[in-house]
Amino acid sequence: MQAETIVVVAGGHPFQARLPELPEASFVIAADGGVDRALALDLHVDVAIGDFDSVTPAGLAAVEAAGARIERHPAAKDATDLELALDAALALGPSRILLIGSSGGRLDHLLGSLLLLGDERYAGVTVDARLGAAQAHVIRGTRTLAGAPGELLSLLPLHAAAEGVTTEGLEYPLRDETLPPGTSRGTSNVFAAPEARITVTRGCLLAVRPAPEGEEAL
Repeated sequence: MQAETIVVVAGGHPFQARLPELPEASFVIAADGGVDRALALDLHVDVAIGDFDSVTPAGLAAVEAAGARIERHPAAKDATDLELALDAALALGPSRILLIGSSGGRLDHLLGSLLLLGDERYAGVTVDARLGAAQAHVIRGTRTLAGAPGELLSLLPLHAAAEGVTTEGLEYPLRDETLPPGTSRGTSNVFAAPEARITVTRGCLLAVRPAPEGEEAL
């Protein structure tokens, strides 16, 4: 099958109370404990993937009874449950993958997940993430992001230098710049207009939009 958008729901606690707007009839893949997150968000799970060491028995039984395909993997494996779910999403040929997860929990899991989003295998797909009240977008080539003037936006290179970085609509413009891994040059920029246009000629960026002030960063 082909779907325009595949939603991948990751595990972790706590669960955000608000669901980002989703395209109608989105196909949903839950990674292990993401089953419980999906149920808390009232999402219909089409596929559940993982070794199921973190999902509740009641949650797994509920989605299976509702018709979800259950894909079990051993605990000793070479990929995280999230990576297995993202690869399953990619195999369906979507134009976009949206990850829903948490910005809290284990730091190694969070960092690993963010690095995974920039892996080259997903280069042909638009990749976005909603992590609690924060958002992240993988940028290759050119992307235009809608936002509110004054909203924070950080541009972080993933895996290698991001070259030819040019921005429009941000308070601190970048003009054909190279952002090497580890630089803070792209941190804490600000939307100066309702849209920001970001171009990368080589490599990729993770555009991170922190949780708005006053909202819990889950």
